Amino acid sequence: MENGAMELQELVNKAYRQMEIKKGTYLFREGEQAEEVYYIQSGKIQVSKIATDGQELSLRICSKGDIVGELTLFTEQAKYLLNAKVLEDGIVSCIQREVLEKSLLENNKLALEFMKWMSDHFRKTQTKFRDLVLHGKKGALYSTLIRMCNSYGVMKENGILIDLHLTNQELANFCGTSREVVNRLLKDLRTKGIISINRGKITVHHLTYLRNEIDCEDCPPEICSID
Repeated sequence: MENGAMELQELVNKAYRQMEIKKGTYLFREGEQAEEVYYIQSGKIQVSKIATDGQELSLRICSKGDIVGELTLFTEQAKYLLNAKVLEDGIVSCIQREVLEKSLLENNKLALEFMKWMSDHFRKTQTKFRDLVLHGKKGALYSTLIRMCNSYGVMKENGILIDLHLTNQELANFCGTSREVVNRLLKDLRTKGIISINRGKITVHHLTYLRNEIDCEDCPPEICSID
């Protein structure tokens, strides 16, 4: 483990409290006063944005080792910009925002490690929006399936099982579209034998097809991911 990562882990170990999180609850909601940053020890959290018309756009699924609430750092009277919904029970370490800010100002190694992490996070977000804007609804779904294969894929004899239970509405939220559009696109992929669905989990049989359809640029898996 690099020195910077060790510094980050040391800070996490000094978190002033651990908190259990339960599926279906919210770690925080958009507009709430931001006093803490959270490091995920276990469980899964979905980070999303609600538009003025009520439509939800899911941005990330965070799991062990991820940080959420980081966009509030170094902001006066900070409020959370996004929603963080718990998808799977777990535990988070709660770090006071002011404590983290002070540590970043005083510890160069920690600041460098945090900057690297933020840079990777912004690159992931940029490529997601690129796929959504350039390739439309179909491309957004195909891109989301590829990213989920990289993040939660389990190799099977007949393809890659995405070991994550998501409803069609939740998939639609990642694509910025409606459930009806996703239903139609998934049905088309199933008819062509590209995917199959069993008990709410998707198996991708022909990942190359999805990549070719969106002119995949072969980004490294650490960038082409859903987290």
